[in-house]
Amino acid sequence: MTTWTRPDIGPVDLDRYLGTSVFVLPATPGLIALHTQARDAAAGQEQFVRATGRIIRLLLENALSHLDHQPHAVPTPTGFVFEGVRPVQPELHAVTIPRAGDALEIGLREIRPDARFGKILIQRDPVTKKPTLLYRKLPPDIAGRQVLLLDPTIATGGTLLTAINELVAAGVEESDIVVVNVLTCPEALATVLTRRPDIRIVTSHIDRTLTDQAFMQPGIGDFGDRYHGTVATA
Repeated sequence: MTTWTRPDIGPVDLDRYLGTSVFVLPATPGLIALHTQARDAAAGQEQFVRATGRIIRLLLENALSHLDHQPHAVPTPTGFVFEGVRPVQPELHAVTIPRAGDALEIGLREIRPDARFGKILIQRDPVTKKPTLLYRKLPPDIAGRQVLLLDPTIATGGTLLTAINELVAAGVEESDIVVVNVLTCPEALATVLTRRPDIRIVTSHIDRTLTDQAFMQPGIGDFGDRYHGTVATA
């Protein structure tokens, strides 16, 4: 059993969320190889973008499967009928948390160029680690819709909770939010799920812990800087 204790909320049994609120991609050798390439401190921007782009593609296809579907039969070219399914909600709504979330938006646009995107810009103070909402622009009909919330790294959980609060305030049901995430940690999951237990999080990996400096361990670095090539060089 995996239990994490926070001073403000006490012990949290994370195992009870796995498979119900948190869905982790299978740790195949191929996926671990991609994480190895992306996490390597010596990796340049091109290698980082290529590796994370492949992880993101896997994540997005998995996350789309968590949206509601309904039966839909189609005729095949051989004259038979395939008993398939299709999304209950034909229009896809997604919300990005820039800048790091732009990587997930790029990947989703390749899969679903018809998707409608919103933006929630949140700045985390480098010292206090507290999030501040700077900008919000959402599709006008987002209330009552299922929404993919794109946030590649969830370390403390504060930024994600701020974004979720904005979606709920805009009329999105908590249970209709599917978070698409590359990397998180137990502390973040405990923080988010004790406050918003009805959301779903699809992630490719749960790191070991969070350092005193609010970095995930072993971590991946600043996702946005590494993806966009704004990492300081000597």
